[in-house]
Amino acid sequence: MAEEFIARSGKQPVSGTGGAALNIENLARAMCSTGAGHDVTEAKDGPSQRVLPPVEQWNPPFCGDIDMRIARDGTWFYGGTPIARPALVRLFSTILRKDSDGYVLVTPVEKVGIKVEDAPFLAVEMIVARQGADQVLRFLTNVGDWVEAGINHPIRFEKAAFDGIKPYILVRGALWALATRALVLELVEIGEIGEHDGARCFGVTSAGSFFPMANADEVERADINQFINMRTFKPRT
Repeated sequence: MAEEFIARSGKQPVSGTGGAALNIENLARAMCSTGAGHDVTEAKDGPSQRVLPPVEQWNPPFCGDIDMRIARDGTWFYGGTPIARPALVRLFSTILRKDSDGYVLVTPVEKVGIKVEDAPFLAVEMIVARQGADQVLRFLTNVGDWVEAGINHPIRFEKAAFDGIKPYILVRGALWALATRALVLELVEIGEIGEHDGARCFGVTSAGSFFPMANADEVERADINQFINMRTFKPRT
């Protein structure tokens, strides 16, 4: 992989960042030279995936925080300005990692901290690949990753404002994607009553795993506007 993902030459400091700075054009050129982020065809019948650098194997020195932020709506900002080039955002996403003390962009030679307001990615599309007991849910993120929900990529549901729910899908490492509101509606539509840790729950199934959204009794008596416009549910067989 490229040793100069974050080039030290030609950096333009950002006011108020505490010293660390990033030349995003140099970074993009270096990353493109590695092939990271390019699509490759899967051996199986799923959507294409990207070649990703082995960021979990890298342990470079920490070089401080930079003025980069991922907003709740998935927009990436640098120096207070949105990064307008989707291809550049996708490239940055390939070297993003979450450490115990926060999110970092990491290369073989250095890493820098960035801020993430909620989840680093958004899940923007869902495909129900198979039906019934073999149901598989595949999610597309806003940075072009396809994720198949299952034991290695679980879905978790958190309480949101006004008694709603916020689904998150594990993409890789400790990086999660927050489902858009449209996907929340789709997940509720395919929801079913099942058992989780000995309790009746309302949730969804993918690749043989059941992911609970809420207690079944809570869902059955919920106001339609409280539970993301839920219209139907069915017993799990």
